Amino acid sequence: MTAADRYSYGPYHEGPDPLAPPLDLREALSEIGREVMEGSSPRSALEELMRRGTSGMPGLEELTRRLWERRAEISRSHRLDGTLQQVRELLDRALEAERRALFPDPSDDARFAEMQLDALPSSTAKAVTELSEYSWRSETGRENYQKIRELLGEELLESRFQGMKQALRDATPQDVEGVRQMMSDLNDLLAAHARGEDTTERFAEFMDEHGEFFPENPRDTEELIDALAARAAAAQRMMNSMSAQQRAELNELIGQAFGDPRIAQQIADLDANLRALRPGQDWESARRFRGQDPLGMGEAVAAMQDLGELDELAAQLAQSYPGARLEDIDLEMLERQLGAEARVDAARLAELERELRRQGLFERAPDGSLRLTPKALRRLGEVALRDIVGKLRSRKGQRETALAGAAGEPTGASRPWQFGDTEPWDVSRTVRNAVLRSASTGSRTVSLDVADVEIAETEQRSRAAVALCVDTSWSMVQDGRWVPMKRTALALQHLISTRFRSDALELITFGRHAGTVDIAELTGLEPVWEQGTNLHHALLLAGRHLRRHPDAVPVVLVVTDGEPTAHLEPDGTSYFNWPPDRRTLAVTMTQVDSLARLGASISVFMLGEEPRLAAFVDLVARRSGGRVVAPDLDGLGAAVVSDYLRGRR
Repeated sequence: MTAADRYSYGPYHEGPDPLAPPLDLREALSEIGREVMEGSSPRSALEELMRRGTSGMPGLEELTRRLWERRAEISRSHRLDGTLQQVRELLDRALEAERRALFPDPSDDARFAEMQLDALPSSTAKAVTELSEYSWRSETGRENYQKIRELLGEELLESRFQGMKQALRDATPQDVEGVRQMMSDLNDLLAAHARGEDTTERFAEFMDEHGEFFPENPRDTEELIDALAARAAAAQRMMNSMSAQQRAELNELIGQAFGDPRIAQQIADLDANLRALRPGQDWESARRFRGQDPLGMGEAVAAMQDLGELDELAAQLAQSYPGARLEDIDLEMLERQLGAEARVDAARLAELERELRRQGLFERAPDGSLRLTPKALRRLGEVALRDIVGKLRSRKGQRETALAGAAGEPTGASRPWQFGDTEPWDVSRTVRNAVLRSASTGSRTVSLDVADVEIAETEQRSRAAVALCVDTSWSMVQDGRWVPMKRTALALQHLISTRFRSDALELITFGRHAGTVDIAELTGLEPVWEQGTNLHHALLLAGRHLRRHPDAVPVVLVVTDGEPTAHLEPDGTSYFNWPPDRRTLAVTMTQVDSLARLGASISVFMLGEEPRLAAFVDLVARRSGGRVVAPDLDGLGAAVVSDYLRGRR
């Protein structure tokens, strides 16, 4: 036996693909964080992520687009008169064969028969009905006419029972009688159920006798009703979608199904029972079909069911109802309509949503709304700081010294030695590395290699009191500076909370007024239309923070895109004027001088190129012994973090 005989390869269908790449929660959280920092609520940010998806995972928007493409393909490719067209073609062939058989016969009976054929109505349905008692001379004509009755019976039953058309190919009269008996028993069962009777035993007996007609294999009467009502409602929507003339023709033709009007009556009784039992089904709507491919009744009902499922899936993917979750999406239905790939995409999205909630990245606020947890904020800060460190290390010609520290006190961590490092060796770890490497090569002697060397990380232990003042006036939002400002604050807060825990950070926002906020408040801060840049108030709060920590190195960082246009009056009100009032500039510079007396040099990160702003911040830097940095938005975080590290040393 060869390997090809023992193994087969194909798509994996048993649950999640074990070889699929793991979910990237970092990218998802970063996207959510960006939306929150732009002013969205965490719930809206999560919904937006699910809608858009991630770089490697299509979102609900893409799945919905595929749904509408599938919907448009069905309605634009087909039309509903396939059965009528087939009946007309069979009728024409039957009449042509009959006329050929009558032509050579000189008898009066033949001429009378020709007159009957010539007098047939133009309506296909009426012609078929009138020919029900006609005595055919042509065997071909008789066969084609019988095919009309068989076709109508097969299509009628297929429209209510999936797979029936195939089962009734070449059906005998006994087969047709069996179907009629099944429908009679079915209507009796449904009528008993509608009266409130217990139909458990009756259902079991019905399935034992007629189960082959129901491939859905329902478990009880309710499931049987659900399956039948969905298809019957689709059949009614198909009839609603036809023109009035087509509908009238088809209704009349149905009476000729298998040449037995009792079949059509049983179908009518079935529809009435199902309407009464499932009034919530869509029995009234209609669709517009404008394609060229004609569909028979069974195919048209299947198309209507597909359209109904597509509408249901669109509602599930929209997630617009209260308590919506991605677990609500019917994956089997989605696979049936869009294929296995769509099912995998939806399952991955649901897994991502479930994992984001399970990881504890969201919590309920006292008002019942969702908000980011401290854990989520730490992760956002970590991502922001990692990006910033990457930018700092990419500066050519500069050596990274942030990890060395001035006091040389160990942090407890170590890392591999790199060229230019001056920190002391971590001897125990260096020797361990050498022993493990030598043992792995089979050597009995231990030799030391430069790759074995690890150094003990150290850091500066001096404390710093840091005041980060960020401009929250409307111009920051208007010019796209809102999110970079927040990411900068997140990165700095994460750096201080994880690396320099003894430092005291105060986050200060200033618009018309200034205020202190924690990182969660700043991250979720929504933009507000408010005129005024009250740097005076922000520097007052910065000074208060520095005075609380007299033993710490004072560091004041200001991120702004406008000169001061507001200041705080003695009574606590904010005075605003544009262009800046002399008093506003004077009291602001007074606070700059006050901070300088505390030993604080002010670093101003100027966003924008307005000449009046440049002149003002230059004056602030000269008066406080600080400096002015004019970074682009991508470099704002790196500039602030770098200046903080420089200032605290």
